[in-house]
Amino acid sequence: MIAAGHRQIADFILERERSLVLAMRQRGLPLPAAMSTSTAHNLYFGVGIFVMLVELLRIYAMAH
Repeated sequence: MIAAGHRQIADFILERERSLVLAMRQRGLPLPAAMSTSTAHNLYFGVGIFVMLVELLRIYAMAH
């Protein structure tokens, strides 16, 4: 599930982030560039795996 959905989530958030950065720059607030697409994919994959591991540990702790 994580491996199948992390790209769509990353693309959605990256699109919103880029539009937010553009809007802030138009208002005179200098912001750094949004991350690259591959960086976003890797970041959200890592976050998804981390959340999954935390939840597995929580389920294991509740069962024992």
